Amino acid sequence: MSYPYLPEWRTTRAVLLAAVVLLSACSEKPAADAQGMKVPVSVIELQPKPTTIYTELPGRVEAVEDAQIRARVTGIVTAIEFEQGSVVEEGELLFTIDPAPYKAARDQAAAQLKNAQASARTAKLQADRFTKLVKMHAVSRQDYDNAVAQAQQTAAAVAAAKAALESAEINLGYTHVTTPISGQTGKSMVTVGALVSATQATQMATVQRFDEVYVDVTQSTAEISDMRRRIAQGTLEQDEHGDTPAQVLLEDGHVYAHPGKLLFSGMMVDPGTSQVTLRSLFPNPDQILLPGMYVRVRIAQGTDPKALIVPEQAIQRSVDGGSNVVVVRDGKAAFIPVSVGPSVSDGFIIYDGLKAGDQLVVEGFQKLRPGAPVQAMPWKPGDAQAGSAEGADTTPGTPTAKPDADSK
Repeated sequence: MSYPYLPEWRTTRAVLLAAVVLLSACSEKPAADAQGMKVPVSVIELQPKPTTIYTELPGRVEAVEDAQIRARVTGIVTAIEFEQGSVVEEGELLFTIDPAPYKAARDQAAAQLKNAQASARTAKLQADRFTKLVKMHAVSRQDYDNAVAQAQQTAAAVAAAKAALESAEINLGYTHVTTPISGQTGKSMVTVGALVSATQATQMATVQRFDEVYVDVTQSTAEISDMRRRIAQGTLEQDEHGDTPAQVLLEDGHVYAHPGKLLFSGMMVDPGTSQVTLRSLFPNPDQILLPGMYVRVRIAQGTDPKALIVPEQAIQRSVDGGSNVVVVRDGKAAFIPVSVGPSVSDGFIIYDGLKAGDQLVVEGFQKLRPGAPVQAMPWKPGDAQAGSAEGADTTPGTPTAKPDADSK
């Protein structure tokens, strides 16, 4: 049997094999070239610098002075003498309680005092006469002793009557309810015609002074122990003589304009929460901080003299909760696990994993793999953040917006 088309088939197969070999060679050459390409990345060189370390804690605002105006006598409220929510001065009249029964009690005490004084005057004159007569043996010694005792008793009665009159005058004065401090009033808790009781100490109003305020925060004993350990190791330094600065973070995330200072750190630990109380003082001229408001407070823990600060965008979070960064070593990318510390104005402090002089990849690491050759270029954060809003908050612990590294 003959196959006239066999030579043509062989020729076609040879052409196909040559084409396959040529295509394979072409595809292998770009791959080899791709393996040798350097990935461009933006880097910074880490240098240590002194940095103040802050801790951020929840706190509650308290008025420096908080007076509860309560009834000290029982009676009917006849007048409210202040405008609710107004500012009052110390000693200013707030309420009037019906004074009529207390005026009567005062007058009665005054009359009793006069009666006691008259009796005392008579008894004293008799005792003086008996003093002369007993020397002449004109009266018995017993009569003399009785006269002297009577004079002393009436003198004591005068003193008691004076005290009763003073008490009556005090109660009469309590019918005019005044504020013991200067500050801002709240709402009136009673109305005209209401019966207030001294026995139950009826609360009538509240006056608070908050031109400066306290902010009480709590800190765990674990954080305090860690801070003391770092101080002992020399990685954290404290100013032994100056005030400890503090800042308030408002609900909208902005930093309160007036810095404060830490007054004291509690020495007693709450057994239920294992926390201690810290109190700080803040000026409040615009009354932005109101009593009862919950805020967050940044308190300076000390200064790290050799802090390594890494921009937030350079830190990668792993699924197991750890953190790592990419550094350039010998012209190649190296993925390094790090221990991340507290946040500061321009990033986060790194405790372990990096050293001074390391070239940290800030942008472009998303396309890298371990050991990949890289072309390092200086990072220019000003260019990367062009167009960002002016006046962005860069206070410690407030991360600023970072550009997307893939947008280059």
